[in-house]
Amino acid sequence: MADFVTIERGLGPEGRIAVVRFDRGDGINALSPEALRQLTQAARGFEDDGETSVVVLTGAPKAFSAGFDLKDPEGRSRRTMDLGSLRRHLKLGPRLTRAWQEMEQVTIGAIEGFCIGGGVALAVALDFRVIASNAHLRVPEIGLGMNMSWQSIPRMLHLIGPARTKQAVILADQRISAAEAYEWGLVEEVADPGKAFDAAMALAAKFAAQPPISAAMTKLTVNRLAYALDDLAGHMDVDQFALASFSEDHKEGVAAFLERRKPRFKGR
Repeated sequence: MADFVTIERGLGPEGRIAVVRFDRGDGINALSPEALRQLTQAARGFEDDGETSVVVLTGAPKAFSAGFDLKDPEGRSRRTMDLGSLRRHLKLGPRLTRAWQEMEQVTIGAIEGFCIGGGVALAVALDFRVIASNAHLRVPEIGLGMNMSWQSIPRMLHLIGPARTKQAVILADQRISAAEAYEWGLVEEVADPGKAFDAAMALAAKFAAQPPISAAMTKLTVNRLAYALDDLAGHMDVDQFALASFSEDHKEGVAAFLERRKPRFKGR
């Protein structure tokens, strides 16, 4: 089985920075079910790591991630799953984003090229995001007759507020430029093209210089307060996604995507 994720520890001041690199080597960096499992495992691998206080997550040099892999055979098998099997399979994404959000270490995403769908879901589960000025984000799920899931809606809501969240998610074909993402509060820093990783490492060095225990406790306190009510709604998006996947509009959305044409939605 291919390794899509590499982990390097002991970097930066006092060796307190780790880098998790997700790169499938194809310039697209889609999130197949196997990639979701490997990235979840990577996050969980820091649970007992007292030596690392900051983790930088970076994608390929020209793509953070194109989102869920619609062409992956395991992903495509969803179309024939019964509801029970589908609900179990749909938990892979929320499990990934929860694993990254719940890490004690400060997490920073470095985004080059594009960050789409599930890539955005993963990015907003991190503490900070650094984006290259020529990169963009997009949330295409609704345009495919699905809903934005992986518990991303509450996270986006905390970052950019209700109107911008609706704009980003419902206007599914709209690219969000680096400048817009920064202005909205979806990212914290814009770097020169090709320099997002360097900028993320510079930010990581500042956090790595802080007392690790105090930093971890503060991060967890902020997260618990900010996300206290999110679980009340968070579980619903799996079932919304499962429900939407049985709609005619979803079949039309995916068919139009694969056939490179404009979809015609009918609300059924």
